[in-house]
Amino acid sequence: MRTWEDFKNKAKNGSELVKADIEEAETLTKLIGAIIQRRNELGISQRELAALCGLPQSSVARIEACCVKPNVGTMLRIMKPLGLTLSVVPA
Repeated sequence: MRTWEDFKNKAKNGSELVKADIEEAETLTKLIGAIIQRRNELGISQRELAALCGLPQSSVARIEACCVKPNVGTMLRIMKPLGLTLSVVPA
């Protein structure tokens, strides 16, 4: 396997559990990527964002590094000061 796409395609042909895990990881990565991009566009540091949403800076750093999987409430707390909203669309 040479690329992430190759791995994903091979894994998605395997068990449903692996397929679901990959899809969840991709969705979370897109959300976190949008948060990082917006934070950078606004010129806000992790420390400043953390203060705005009432979280420790280390929590923001761990979320942005995909070291932890935040709950929906935490995601919403982080997204609000960035002017982002969470929307649900049909798959």
